[in-house]
Amino acid sequence: MRHLLAITALGLAAALGAATPSGTVDDYITAELPASGAPGIAYAVVTDGEVAEAGARGVMRAGSDEAVTPDTPFVIGSISKSFTALAVMQLVEAGQVGLDAAGGDYVAALEGTAAGAPTVRELLSHTSGFSTVQGNTSRVSSTGAADDLANAVAALADEAPAYPPGTTWEYSNTNYQILGRLIEEVAGTEFQAYVTERILEPVGMDHSFVADGQVHHEIATGHTPWFWTKRPLAESPTDRVTAPQGGIVASANDVATYLAMMMNGEDDVLSAEGKARMMRPASAVSPFYGLGWYVDTSDGTVGHTGSTPGIETQATMVPARDDAVVVLVNGGSGVGFGETTQLRYGTTAIALGLDYDGEGSRWAQKALFLGLALAPLVYLAAMVWAWAKRDAVRAKTRAGFAGLFSLWFPLLTTGVAAWVLLALVPGLMGAPLSTVRVFQPDMALAMTATAVGGVVWAAVRLVIAYTGRPGRPARG
Repeated sequence: MRHLLAITALGLAAALGAATPSGTVDDYITAELPASGAPGIAYAVVTDGEVAEAGARGVMRAGSDEAVTPDTPFVIGSISKSFTALAVMQLVEAGQVGLDAAGGDYVAALEGTAAGAPTVRELLSHTSGFSTVQGNTSRVSSTGAADDLANAVAALADEAPAYPPGTTWEYSNTNYQILGRLIEEVAGTEFQAYVTERILEPVGMDHSFVADGQVHHEIATGHTPWFWTKRPLAESPTDRVTAPQGGIVASANDVATYLAMMMNGEDDVLSAEGKARMMRPASAVSPFYGLGWYVDTSDGTVGHTGSTPGIETQATMVPARDDAVVVLVNGGSGVGFGETTQLRYGTTAIALGLDYDGEGSRWAQKALFLGLALAPLVYLAAMVWAWAKRDAVRAKTRAGFAGLFSLWFPLLTTGVAAWVLLALVPGLMGAPLSTVRVFQPDMALAMTATAVGGVVWAAVRLVIAYTGRPGRPARG
């Protein structure tokens, strides 16, 4: 979803674009955390290449007294893509993978298929042609078994990218699922084992691991928006299928250590040149995305955001200064209400001395949400009114073209509105409605109830009109 799952560098640049917020990071969090509705937040700041500051506020789960700390693991969402990209670059530097070779050359299930045609570079930079919708569509069910990722990628064999490879930039999780499987086949080991042994352990990320299909009680609980509140998610297994695109689990301190490594200019888990290449625009088609990182050349920042159900994260680096900050929040954003954007961006801006003028009133988003939430009640009241005025409704069946038009036209308009709400809008958001339901269940319910309520209202009017005792002809 473009607005739920993929925050582009252009969006970050627009957000960080006015006055620098005043006060300390802790003061800012004190002021903004309640409005976000998130139960907790953790952050860590890198200054001159060293983790210089870390803090946390709130609890791991609403209603509990277990405090969030800078060492609390969070599912970091799409920041995980940079880990997958780093692993691929290790294989590139080892001579086992070619950046301009087709992905299908390394993933047996995709060899010779349209899905296997995009190059490794195109997969890394989201120029493969796979769309956001394709990336947010589940094709197989996660079972927790070691072959979950292999099965998910194999399911792509009959699916072609939405655009010709190398011609269009569009963020897609599909790219990183393929890359995760590429790592497994080239390295001859599970994605989880490779990343743990080649990245997490050497970097010193002691409170981090890769989604492995198991339940982990030490993870901060995600909280999804629910009509001006947030509901904690039930504990569930981590997902092996989404591990390469969003399944690294890490603490704020550990992510900060990782960011410091990315900026240190040293040959360690990857060469200094390899790291620099990852943090440069990948091509003319990808001017604001490198290899696993968003790149904003206007202010010299490199970073990524992440969104998993009930968790939102943000990592931002200024490589020229060796400064960085990571912000982890265990609350998903609502629409207009309970958004975490201002909390994350403001914290980032203060920590790095960047400009940010806030998100404003968000009145349009609030009005949209309120309208969708109230519309089903309006339709229900209209049905009651139609029954109360049933004689007048029935009289329309004998009032000529005008009467019939007033009876049948609402069925057409509400049918079109239902298609817009249930198909067109989710498509524009970059995800099917089932995915919207996972991230924003209140919005998905309001959209569904409004769509269904409108059609039911129109149908009820017709049933009333053509059943029962006919009314007198309408006058005037």
